Amino acid sequence: MAASLSSVVSGITGKFKVLQKTEFRGETTLYVERTAIKEVCRFCKDELGFTYLLDVSGVDHFGQEPRFEVVYELYHFGDGLHLRLKLAVSEDELEVPTVSDIWATADWHEREAYDMFGIKFTNHPDMTRILMWEGYPFYPLRKDFPLAGRPSDMPDVAFSKSAPLAGGPFVTTPSTATTKDREPRSREIP
Repeated sequence: MAASLSSVVSGITGKFKVLQKTEFRGETTLYVERTAIKEVCRFCKDELGFTYLLDVSGVDHFGQEPRFEVVYELYHFGDGLHLRLKLAVSEDELEVPTVSDIWATADWHEREAYDMFGIKFTNHPDMTRILMWEGYPFYPLRKDFPLAGRPSDMPDVAFSKSAPLAGGPFVTTPSTATTKDREPRSREIP
């Protein structure tokens, strides 16, 4: 069990090559090699007690090389420690090993990073899109994606005409009721 963040960092740097360490406002970030991320994550979970993967996300540094980063946010419940791992991904090699076999929650996070940035996670059990439809050729969170979107050849898809929302099943109304009572999916359409 890890006692402090400094002992966690020492444990990781003693076993793996850390490219860079940054600390900002009490948050520690370790930059690791893309090929070592799976071993680092397994070590963090099994040996250091980071049993909770908060998030896996992508960052686009358009105009720089390497263009992308993959960010892993880890949490240690026993000691209340937060650790961020980052790795750089070139636009030419948009593949990172999956950690979904280490933390099951990585499944959806990795799929979202693939769907929005085009970063593939090798050996992922279901590397399919979850927000955009299969066959959609673009990645909306890349910085070169136009803010107005791209025209679609698919008729009647997405927001081709305005959708009436008033009184629909997924619309909440302001009130003093609890979230449970306001939750739009818990109500049936009259």
